[in-house]
Amino acid sequence: MNEEMTIQSLVKVLRKRWFFILMLMVLSIGVAFLISYFIQTPIYEAETQLLVNQKSYENQQLIGAQNVDTDLRLINTYNVIIKSPVILAKVIDVLELNMTPEELMKQIEVSSANNSQVVNIRVQDENEEKAVKIANTIAEVFKEEIPVLMHVDNINILFVAQNSEHPVPVKPNKMLNLIIAAISGFSLAMVLAYFLETIDRTIKTEQDIEEILSLPVIGIVSNIESLTRKKSRVRRST
Repeated sequence: MNEEMTIQSLVKVLRKRWFFILMLMVLSIGVAFLISYFIQTPIYEAETQLLVNQKSYENQQLIGAQNVDTDLRLINTYNVIIKSPVILAKVIDVLELNMTPEELMKQIEVSSANNSQVVNIRVQDENEEKAVKIANTIAEVFKEEIPVLMHVDNINILFVAQNSEHPVPVKPNKMLNLIIAAISGFSLAMVLAYFLETIDRTIKTEQDIEEILSLPVIGIVSNIESLTRKKSRVRRST
């Protein structure tokens, strides 16, 4: 019963203050539109892929399933090395970037699927061309350095990041922002409207008397001024 009354009260608030709710939703969507399209900086993403494929070990030859198993165990180590200052510092030197390895690390995401020998390197930047250069340079530097660091040569560049003629930013998600703004605006408007309705104890209609005072309405006093006007109109017509 309480739940039903709550739903009924919300429906009543929605009908009574629909214009207020609509205006607040429009305001929220407008703010989200302004921020998403004119304030937030577009972020682009470039991706390159490495294939971890065993070639040779120092003083040891492994074949078949043993090679694959060894490569899979090394992938977690590679994911850490790729984002280490040893690799990123050389990437910064090659591209002459004005940033520290720690700053560059925040733009990089390294991942690999379970039981997969493919390592994905994703780089995000405000400039799409710069993101592509960073991703490809990381792959090249890592391939060159891994034989020195691990005494193993099992890295091949599987996929090279490329520039797009019409790059699409991955951030911000403008449509998602607008949807979230609409839902948030509606929720906030409903809360405020329900609060205003709760603190408003003025009696405007006979229904308000029944709801607030829990008393039945047995009669209504008509507006005397309106009755006077009606009588005057009748007399003029006769």
